Amino acid sequence: MSSEKHAHWYFGGIASVGAACVTHPLDLLKVTLQTQQGHLSVLRLVPKIMQEQGVLAFYNGLSASILRQMTYSTTRFGAYEVGKEFVNTDTFAGKIALAGLSGMIGGIFGTPADMINVRMQNDVKLPPELRRNYRSGVDGIVKVYKTEGFRKLFSGGSTATARGVFMTIGQIAFYDQIKSTLLATPYFQDNLVTHFTASLMAGAIATTLTQPMDVLKTRSMNAKPGEYKSLWDIVLHTAKLGPLGFFKGYVPAFVRLGPQTILTFMFLEQLRLNFGYEKQ
Repeated sequence: MSSEKHAHWYFGGIASVGAACVTHPLDLLKVTLQTQQGHLSVLRLVPKIMQEQGVLAFYNGLSASILRQMTYSTTRFGAYEVGKEFVNTDTFAGKIALAGLSGMIGGIFGTPADMINVRMQNDVKLPPELRRNYRSGVDGIVKVYKTEGFRKLFSGGSTATARGVFMTIGQIAFYDQIKSTLLATPYFQDNLVTHFTASLMAGAIATTLTQPMDVLKTRSMNAKPGEYKSLWDIVLHTAKLGPLGFFKGYVPAFVRLGPQTILTFMFLEQLRLNFGYEKQ
């Protein structure tokens, strides 16, 4: 991302895993808010989870979250870095095009782990006899494959892939563009202040672009067999809550995605500056 040192293709995956470990409790709150039909606020939901399930409940599905970052984020960041060799990213349009393609590829690869992540986070809300009790992300994928078939692993894949496209445009393309714009002024250097500023703005943009699809994706992945006939059926069901239903959980989504984006890029930039390579 700099004219001096460049990131290896796998740095984005490593940075995303590190960020996910820190922000996972926020992700769990976001998923819980999106799937509930009631109106519990974050301030009431946090003590409720602690009382009923204990502090460790905030890390339900962590293994699936890490597995998701290893597939989804490693693929999209890797595709973006490798794609720079073939696509002109000097223009914002070039950045958006490459980020969109990278997000689509990452969304496809990340869907199975994403679905298991949503299920593991919601398992404790189900009656004991209906719980899936996956031991880990890998165990969940194996069980779904054996009991529900290969296609079920890609349940919610269309919304997850669309979300991946907009997420990657919001995060990577906008981060790259904002950072380049800041560095073109005399007030910013390639340091933590610039990385923080650009990633905070990119996180806000990414949250706004992806929230409607994120709500639909979460409902689709968490649905019982036959609960919804199609994606349009989920749209209609969500629309009953009003236009803001598509932005349900927006504040916790940003509270989670903001720090996730900031930490990912700050980790990534430190990896690039300290372990990156110089082009010959």
